[in-house]
Amino acid sequence: MSADQDRLPATAEARQGRSALDTVWTAVRMGAVLYVFIAALQIIKTGAGALDVFNTGGFFVHNAGSTLGLGWIGAMLTLSGSTAAAAALGLTATGAISEVQGFTMVTGARLGAAFVVLLIAALYVLRRGTEGRRRATLSTAVMALAITAVIYVPGALIGLGLLEGPIGSVRLAAPPSFGNLIDVLYGWMLNAIAAWPPWLLFVGGVALLALSFKTLDAMVPEVDESRLRGSRLAWLQRKWPMFLLGLAVVVATLSVSVALTVLVPLVAKGYVKRENLIPYIVGADLGTLVDKLLVAFIVGIGAAHPEAAVRIILAEIAGTATVGLIVMTLLYVPFRRAVWRFQRRVTASRTSLALFTASLFLVPLATIGVSGLV
Repeated sequence: MSADQDRLPATAEARQGRSALDTVWTAVRMGAVLYVFIAALQIIKTGAGALDVFNTGGFFVHNAGSTLGLGWIGAMLTLSGSTAAAAALGLTATGAISEVQGFTMVTGARLGAAFVVLLIAALYVLRRGTEGRRRATLSTAVMALAITAVIYVPGALIGLGLLEGPIGSVRLAAPPSFGNLIDVLYGWMLNAIAAWPPWLLFVGGVALLALSFKTLDAMVPEVDESRLRGSRLAWLQRKWPMFLLGLAVVVATLSVSVALTVLVPLVAKGYVKRENLIPYIVGADLGTLVDKLLVAFIVGIGAAHPEAAVRIILAEIAGTATVGLIVMTLLYVPFRRAVWRFQRRVTASRTSLALFTASLFLVPLATIGVSGLV
């Protein structure tokens, strides 16, 4: 009897040890997948940049309207707003474009950044059979695009006023030793593939992105929604925890693309209801400007106008934070209803979804065209 009693603690300790190892192993695998995911985005950006997606003079940077459309369409073509935003900050710091043009280009980059979520959702529904899941994943992408526009458009108006007012006198620049986390993590890889053909980098990056997303999807187990209500994940249905989670995920990964695209399998598998994603997306939209501030300091090193890029991001942060907090504290209920009605209309039929997707390209292209004639 005593021998059996001696075995019980040993068995319990063994189970605890295995549980701890499983937790660590899961965390390591998740970290590896996220690392590859972000690496894929870096490869895509490297290839797209070498393909001359951005034109540093002439028609595409004719005025503030042109750069707004350029940032928007550039973010969609590169599947990341970071490319267009970094280009805008770099052009501003060197004096190639004005601060106002740089500001509108960054705003355009944010408007087009969530397009990657729609693309990932489209790829996801091709592999999933039920109509309910298809609509859930696509509506998640539509909500991300709509919420980003609602936050950034009025936020840009506020930020532009601040840029030409009090923020215009700010003088902040980074010391020469200031580093970039992305360069530390991925610089070795980007240097190794720098001589590869740009088209190969772009196509290979997209393939790696799809592979990493598939792996991430496989790591998320199926969950019954009824179990979710009584589980420790029930906090995912509350407003402020979701807002802080979106903010934290973007700051931790330095990529709003990672933060938003991970929502697709979570919604499809029942972890989170679509209507509870709104505060998460608002938090992610605000958090993504944190890494842009780091980029702003970096591109200013040794440039003709080192403070210009920093002022742009400070104005973006002030404007979008003002709108985001007003929405979350004063207008959340009507805002949530409006977003929900909008996504239902867009996903009601293939025609409406096709028109919505087409408008994502037509609006920035028309903005560039009309602005170029002014």
